[in-house]
Amino acid sequence: MLTRKAAVEGVGSALLLAAVVGSGIMGERLSGGNAAITLLANSLATGGALLAILSAFGPLSGAHLNPLVTIVLSARGEFRWRDAPGYIAAQAAGAVIGVAAAHLMFGGPVFQASHRDRSGAGLLLGEAVATFGLLAVVLGCGKRPAAASVAAYITAAYWFTSSTSFANPAVTLARSLTDTFAGIRLADVPAFMAAQAVGAAAAYALCRWLKPLPEAA
Repeated sequence: MLTRKAAVEGVGSALLLAAVVGSGIMGERLSGGNAAITLLANSLATGGALLAILSAFGPLSGAHLNPLVTIVLSARGEFRWRDAPGYIAAQAAGAVIGVAAAHLMFGGPVFQASHRDRSGAGLLLGEAVATFGLLAVVLGCGKRPAAASVAAYITAAYWFTSSTSFANPAVTLARSLTDTFAGIRLADVPAFMAAQAVGAAAAYALCRWLKPLPEAA
């Protein structure tokens, strides 16, 4: 059963990254150099794909699609710790496969090191805010949200955060393998992941304060 659920996480993550990277490539090709149009296409395609993936795969695996979601749900006792490594490995592998699929669909190399600079304190703050918001929505402070809520948040966070809302360590690492609109330099990945961890921890703390765990009540 765990193997099947992990496979669903891998497939979902692959489809998500194919949408993120593929829509970025398509947006750049069709926008005539207009970055705003490219970002609009990228955000709408990602939000739409996320809505479909969460709706379809949520009943099968929970559709975490994000190591931080898996870890935080485990910390809250809503997911078994022993199953977390399998989920996280599947999410990371699926994300990498999704990047490769997007490149191949558009006639590019399977992988390419990104040169897109995403450094600076402002972007790291944006990434912490993006991840805090995402985890707060996912946790719902004790109530699972509809897939539309998560998809809508990510679509909006593309625009209101300086980092364009990666909010996912597996996604961040995979996007270092694409030298396209969606890419991030490998050198910037550790700082992004650290900012994501801070945001996730803050969301966990907030929801635990608002709705204590049974043993802490």
